[in-house]
Amino acid sequence: MTIQYRYSPYAAGPLLILLCCGNAAAQSPASQPEKNVAAPAAVKKESSPEPGAITSVTVAAERPTNRIDRQVYDVKSDASTSNSSAADALNNVPSVNVDPDGSLTLRGSSNVQIYVDGKPSAMLQGDNRGPALQAIPADDLESVEVINNPGAQFGNEGGGGPIINLVMKRSRRPGGFGVANANYGTAGRYNSALSGSYNEGLWGFQGGINVRHDGRNSVGDTVRDRIDPRSGSLSHSDQHAQSSGLNDNAALNGGVTYNLGANDTVGAQVAYSQRTNDGHATDRYVSTDAGGIVTDDYLRSTVREGESKNYSWTARWDHKGATPGDTFKMDLRVSNSTNDSDNAYRNSYVVRPPFGSQLDSAQQNHNKTEIIDFTGDYEANMFGGLTKLGYKIVQNRNDSSVDYTNIDPVTLEGSPNALRSNAFDMKETIYAAYGSYQMRLNEQWGMQAGLRAERTEMEIDQLTSQTVAGNSYTNLIPSFFVTYKIDDTSTLRFAYAHRLRRPNAQDLNPFVVYRDELNVSSGNPKLKPAQTDSFELGYETRLFGLETNLRGYFRDETDSILDRKYFIGNNVLLTTRENAGSTRSGGMEFTLTGKLLPTLTLNLSGNAARFEQNVLEANGDQSKRTASSLSGRLRLNWQATASDMLQAAVQAQGKMLTGQGYREPNTTLNLTWRHAITPQLAFVLNATDVFNSNRISTITDTYALREQSLRRFDGRIVYLGLSYRFGGVNGVRREGGPEHGPGGMRGHGGPGMGPPPGMGPGGD
Repeated sequence: MTIQYRYSPYAAGPLLILLCCGNAAAQSPASQPEKNVAAPAAVKKESSPEPGAITSVTVAAERPTNRIDRQVYDVKSDASTSNSSAADALNNVPSVNVDPDGSLTLRGSSNVQIYVDGKPSAMLQGDNRGPALQAIPADDLESVEVINNPGAQFGNEGGGGPIINLVMKRSRRPGGFGVANANYGTAGRYNSALSGSYNEGLWGFQGGINVRHDGRNSVGDTVRDRIDPRSGSLSHSDQHAQSSGLNDNAALNGGVTYNLGANDTVGAQVAYSQRTNDGHATDRYVSTDAGGIVTDDYLRSTVREGESKNYSWTARWDHKGATPGDTFKMDLRVSNSTNDSDNAYRNSYVVRPPFGSQLDSAQQNHNKTEIIDFTGDYEANMFGGLTKLGYKIVQNRNDSSVDYTNIDPVTLEGSPNALRSNAFDMKETIYAAYGSYQMRLNEQWGMQAGLRAERTEMEIDQLTSQTVAGNSYTNLIPSFFVTYKIDDTSTLRFAYAHRLRRPNAQDLNPFVVYRDELNVSSGNPKLKPAQTDSFELGYETRLFGLETNLRGYFRDETDSILDRKYFIGNNVLLTTRENAGSTRSGGMEFTLTGKLLPTLTLNLSGNAARFEQNVLEANGDQSKRTASSLSGRLRLNWQATASDMLQAAVQAQGKMLTGQGYREPNTTLNLTWRHAITPQLAFVLNATDVFNSNRISTITDTYALREQSLRRFDGRIVYLGLSYRFGGVNGVRREGGPEHGPGGMRGHGGPGMGPPPGMGPGGD
């Protein structure tokens, strides 16, 4: 006999299935203390070998894709999760794009925060974010939450823009359950992972370990023309770069929960990862003056040895009050990321530039980020709705240093180069309190309103120049959400949020960092937080049997933090950051999800956007730049046989403004074949960027600079592997996962009482 339960799309709580002593008792949602739980829509019975015996139980959850303040995507339905990374998984999320170098954008904007289980993490800050996303196994993710308009419960540390929240897997099923993956790819790439959980009585344990040997080699070309503002004459330079090297990553994590009683649960988690960042690179520089005479021609070789270490630990206490919905959660998280690299340079000159560097040199980089996050959240059913109150104290500390050494070509002895060495510290402390109120006005209307108060205190210590500076300010940050249920399948949603975008440590460091003879960079300690007002109107329905979402949005940002490039002499280009003006963007985003045929599932999304930036040019004038962009994702899953699933995924990134220029569109195709050898064991073959078309092409065009940069990656990579799932309760399986056929992008569920139907929880 098979018992099949399906949730209503507006069900708010999970269904509990209790199996004991060979008998199954499905507790009816109506008998549970949670409210607003829909009754089973269908119960299907079949004959069994023995009367009363249950041979299988299938749970197929039609959980809500959208909540009142976010969209939730079930990345487990991607057939390639067993051999891909979190960066690959994010590339399947509508309007999200992750480049091979780890750069991430959402709706064409790079102002995005990455959270892990609702909190910021040090390993996902600054330049470390991209490599960290590429090191996290996609199979560790339960779902991805896209929060374009964060509510009052979300802070503005780490950026202040939209939030992408990585929800990690946490199994609460009784007994033991685990997954083992092993994969081998082209050019010696490989990865493997083992994860599992065990829950019995008052205790719960969960952990995992993974290793990965991967990376992307790249080739780049830059053509640059400097325009003399007075004479109009041009000086030209060409740069050709190659970079290679596969990196090793190893990580482990573990967690434990303990039920103190019926109303209290405590838990702790620890995680550690270590990644190498070794590589080789060559850069060829050729420059000519206005008369076409070569002024410098040389080859720069780089050998890099790097290492990144990340750790975090969490302690949590959850308390349920005497009345339904009365809960208090207290959470302390500490995360640390340390990145070190040693670089050795050799310059081989054909024509030495007028102000050339030493033949040999070395550079050591050190960057350490630590985040301490202490939060408390209380919620209760009061005044006819759900009231939330909370506090947060977060400290973000960044220590960075650059030590540059000139190497004598005869004695090979090193001497410090003080002009290219630097040490910089920044400490940012934020005190925040928030309140939000959520209620359903009637059967059709629901609303949530919130207000957050933040006090920011910042200390900057430029150790090299012995300059100390500080800043402090207070902000009030409102948010507002409304839902209107048109009928059982259609809902309207409106969202508004005000956000801050604070500059990070490297944005504020004024020291000029040497990159090569033609390129240097620096931060700007005078940067102010950017202020953003974000609006969104969404419509959800079912169209031709497909789940359909339309979302119109508009974002208005003032004091935008943008790149600014200008020459500082001798053809040396400085890249810095400025509050360079304002940025406006708007567009229409859509998603279509569902079955076209019984064996063919569609996931289609697109974003038609318009961008406008008022940019501060190098001569101090303001200019307006505009761009139209069309981006999209298409994923088709075909259940060719009972054991074979084929998946094709097309990812198209549209044009994007970058301050003084733009980035050109890009499209890639990925293919996956998954074959179920047994119900537990599956073979997976995955090919990324089949046409090897992945590239980053950027154009800079100002009154004094015209530059085109093209970077190509080793995108066409083939992985083959095995995935084995073991343990669990016999006879119980969940539909929608890769091992049981194609699934859609659906939201994840969680334990505890849910909010009114169609509203979704307000946050973490």
